Amino acid sequence: MSDLQQEVILITGGGSGLGLALVHRFLEEGAHVAVLDISQAKVDALNHRYGERVLAVQGDVTSVADNERAVADTLARFGKLDCFIGNAGIWDHNASLVNTPAEQLKQGFDELLKINVLGYLLGAKAATPALLASQGSMIFTLSNAAWYPGGGGPLYTASKHAAVGLIRQLAYELAPKIRVNGVGPCGMATDLRGPQSLNQHDRTITASLSPEKIAAILPLQYMPETEEFTGPYVMLASRRNNRTLTGVMINADAGLGIRGIRHVAAGLDL
Repeated sequence: MSDLQQEVILITGGGSGLGLALVHRFLEEGAHVAVLDISQAKVDALNHRYGERVLAVQGDVTSVADNERAVADTLARFGKLDCFIGNAGIWDHNASLVNTPAEQLKQGFDELLKINVLGYLLGAKAATPALLASQGSMIFTLSNAAWYPGGGGPLYTASKHAAVGLIRQLAYELAPKIRVNGVGPCGMATDLRGPQSLNQHDRTITASLSPEKIAAILPLQYMPETEEFTGPYVMLASRRNNRTLTGVMINADAGLGIRGIRHVAAGLDL
């Protein structure tokens, strides 16, 4: 039996993509799950599909009030909070320094960093009192762009590097009662969108990177499914399997760290 039975997990951006895969996985592990998502349609779909098993709340991760309401509603429904997962984010579709007008760079920075970094910070702030009470944990979604260039443009890469610093600082501040860690997935086919200020709000990641292109740049030579990234989150959230890791970032990059983003030079004929 999983030690996550009856644990309570709050996930931001849990209405689609990796967030939805995390909802499914933690439910399989026996946990109670709450979700904060900006899309009312996705919130309604979660509540309709799962009923009392999931509490889905509509709100914006960049709003202090919405983060506080999500935590308060979670406590009201389930009585506690054991793990906060900051996952909501947007991508910049590799918008480059050279080819993006200066004013758009400024607007894109304000929008993307607000969601990808401030959203994590405000979620952590709202969740901290409940996690201190439960001596729980926080987990933040990173990206291969947290370690390497080429996983996005300067806006997205900067946001994920900033999230690395946030994880380290929070792990330092919140020890010994709260563990704070991260998981950095590589590319996958999701509903991940771009900033409205860059006219990318209706553009998904697969509009820029096909599954074949994603597979081609990964040493393991396949495009992972969202559910294949959920294991590290389960391990980090588990009290039995993780009492010793804090300030740790699991680089779930399908091998990018062994050679970076380029095509395979050898190995296919082995």
